[in-house]
Amino acid sequence: MSNSADSPGTESSPVRRRGFRPVRMLTAGVFALAGLIFFTSFDTAKGTNIRTDDSLLKLSDLIHERSHKNGALEETNGALRGDIESLAEQDGGRTEAEDDQLADLEGRAGTRKLKGEAVTVTLDDAPPDATARLPGYPEPQPDYLVIHQQDLQAVVNAMWQGGAEGIKVMDQRLISTSAVRCVGNTLILQGRVYSPPYKITAVGDPEKLKNALAASPSIQNYMVYVNVYGLGWKVEDEGAVTLPGYSGTVDLHYAKPVR
Repeated sequence: MSNSADSPGTESSPVRRRGFRPVRMLTAGVFALAGLIFFTSFDTAKGTNIRTDDSLLKLSDLIHERSHKNGALEETNGALRGDIESLAEQDGGRTEAEDDQLADLEGRAGTRKLKGEAVTVTLDDAPPDATARLPGYPEPQPDYLVIHQQDLQAVVNAMWQGGAEGIKVMDQRLISTSAVRCVGNTLILQGRVYSPPYKITAVGDPEKLKNALAASPSIQNYMVYVNVYGLGWKVEDEGAVTLPGYSGTVDLHYAKPVR
């Protein structure tokens, strides 16, 4: 069949008109889209190989970078707070009783250094090739071999129960708004990230602290995994130590209703 547009009985046109073909338009659209993708890829790569993992910033790298940044900001904040306290001490307008009250409040808030006898608990993951050490127990699941959030919380809660005057987790002082949270087998504490082994240090009466640890039902359950699968557990008398004062923000952040 001819697809000429000439009418019967007329002289043939030197140019034959083509009928509209959707396939041709679709093909042109595909090539245009491909060109756009290539241009976007080139603009994103900026001359680098975007297929290699080394050129991509991993999420873990971002987390650790932000953790280091938060640590540096906390140190700066602590230095500024020290400067403010030094200037405040030069003000002769306060009475001695007011100074004592302020010092007591700062001690309770955890923003001042705390010195005293201390006990340190260290928790660590079990070896990745651990097996059940005692008969009657199943072979471990991966979940059995890592430290969980509730394990850290159990130690912190037991130390408070034992009369701890102050607690430090890793290198950070805990205050009333501190939250011990774990994501996978990493600890996120006050904007910073830590990996095991985890160290928790409490200032207080060493015997009362150790008795509170031994009496905790949650820690007794944890000790089953220590004895069966080899989770790390160490309790040490540290002698006289000085806990750092909390240097982070004390502002409260809370949700607001949508209006």
